[in-house]
Amino acid sequence: MPDVSADSPATASAVHASSLEAYTTLRLGGKAGAVTVASEPDEAVATVRSAARRGEPVLVLAGGSNVVIGDDGFPGTVLLLRTRGVKIVKRDSRGVLVRVAAGEPWDEFVATTLGDGLAGLEALSGIPGSAGATPIQNVGAYGTEVARTIEAVHVYDKEADEVKELSLPECGFAYRSSVFKNNDRWLVLEVDFRLDDSTVSAPVRYAELARQLGVEIGERVAADRVRETVLKLRASKGMVLDPEDLDTRSVGSFFTNPVLSAQQWAEVQDRLVDAGEPPSWPAPNGTVKVPAAWLIEKAGFAKGYSGRDGVAISSKHTLALTHRGGGSTEALLDLAREIRDGVRDRFGVVLHPEPVLVNCEL
Repeated sequence: MPDVSADSPATASAVHASSLEAYTTLRLGGKAGAVTVASEPDEAVATVRSAARRGEPVLVLAGGSNVVIGDDGFPGTVLLLRTRGVKIVKRDSRGVLVRVAAGEPWDEFVATTLGDGLAGLEALSGIPGSAGATPIQNVGAYGTEVARTIEAVHVYDKEADEVKELSLPECGFAYRSSVFKNNDRWLVLEVDFRLDDSTVSAPVRYAELARQLGVEIGERVAADRVRETVLKLRASKGMVLDPEDLDTRSVGSFFTNPVLSAQQWAEVQDRLVDAGEPPSWPAPNGTVKVPAAWLIEKAGFAKGYSGRDGVAISSKHTLALTHRGGGSTEALLDLAREIRDGVRDRFGVVLHPEPVLVNCEL
């Protein structure tokens, strides 16, 4: 555990940056008041504590893959979290407990676990960003989410000025959400994952993935085969970072899939005379989850649609809003507003952004 005593000498190193665009996958964002780099948990805690004492806001960035920063930048300190490390904490009858540093690149971590013969994260392959960001968003894809395997999250609590270990229930995981999202009280330092000591995957839960694998929902296959298939699927949708592919200059899915009450779902169906029956799947408590991508397309926004200079819907996936170069955050948000309003007018459904919006709003 990091030393978070008031006299801890650990300090992060300052760096000079004219713009925050270099630290986000969108390649957008204005200037920061200051930028520091922390390669150890102590340094990260010391930076956050010091800023809190000065009454200065702190923005923590690692992979920068799920954040939209305004054109005016961020007035406080931007902490670039570059902590690294993966270790096995214990093995028992419940599997293997693996602890990963918050700054560890997520897909490298997934590859490491599979290389060590540990299964459970294979369907989450190819997701950009850091390991520490995954519990904040309760990152999910292809029928699973990190809440299924997280056992604890180690955090620095700014209010209590101490490091804590939050159990799974204390994390408050929900669909693309947690107690950490939009709450600057917590600084994620490490995450504990409970994985299977096996080279066989978790049950395949997603229809598209099952079709590509040639198996039925609920079946298990070789975990590395699931990873390979997921990487191909994500790449086909522009969801694996590639500096040569402008479709990957995004935050991934910009909108969450709406979860509708039975009444809302009935109202949507009443508006579907010329749109056809949308794909959907049951959600908790009698609700229905509907793909935002389908709603966007049926509202008239096709792949490649460009409503503003320098930004456009991905040519591969309607849920990704991309920066093609020479654009601005405000242009991207204008496009997002146009899409949101178009879906609302067509279906009566309000889409909500998935990424964290910093010094800007939709």
